[in-house]
Amino acid sequence: MKILVLESSGLVASVAVVTEEKLIGEYTTNFKKTHSQTLLPMMDTLLKMIGIPVQEMDAIAVSGGPGSFTGLRIGSATAKGLGLALSIPIISVPTVDAIAYNLCGTDAVVCPLMDARRNQTYTGLYTFDGDQMKCISGQKAVMLGEIIDEINQLGRKVIFLGDGVPVFKPYIEEHIQVPHSYAPIHLTQQRAGALGALALQYYHEGKYESAAEHQPDYLRLSQAERELAAKKGQEKA
Repeated sequence: MKILVLESSGLVASVAVVTEEKLIGEYTTNFKKTHSQTLLPMMDTLLKMIGIPVQEMDAIAVSGGPGSFTGLRIGSATAKGLGLALSIPIISVPTVDAIAYNLCGTDAVVCPLMDARRNQTYTGLYTFDGDQMKCISGQKAVMLGEIIDEINQLGRKVIFLGDGVPVFKPYIEEHIQVPHSYAPIHLTQQRAGALGALALQYYHEGKYESAAEHQPDYLRLSQAERELAAKKGQEKA
């Protein structure tokens, strides 16, 4: 079982190939280039480096959202194109779940924080039993204060990670009431390797779909859609 993994939900671009036994290769970058510039060249470079043609892949795993609307569309379109061309399934892994899986094995509650702007975050709460991740609170788009209140009510130590940490850290430090820490830099953001490891579990649980069926999950309307809805509301008024 070989899975090609694509991660483009945030600033990070990450590509990996995983099997049941190991992470064969992973290529991750985190600098300001668009995923339309980086994702396919990174995939091509990685496959050439490990000597496995894309035709040998059994499935495509992709970060299914939420995240950057543009980034998700690029990842989704790439996965759909490959899936259709190769006639292989797509494993759509929720972005927040995949970020949490970076910390597989910890005894703390894991809280990914993605910066969704306007003081909102894409987040969730997770724990681990060995390599099995358990969801306390599924991925959602909420105001930062809501997830901090939820954590305080749990009363358990928590580890924060994600691109929202630098943005939200001052608020966290002021309002958190439980023991807490932050993931180290090599584990704090999206990684195709973690997404691929979780995708293997999804695949064996039957959580995959055809390329034609796949659509990203944005969790909320885009800015253009929000503005259009507001304009229509004003016109009705």
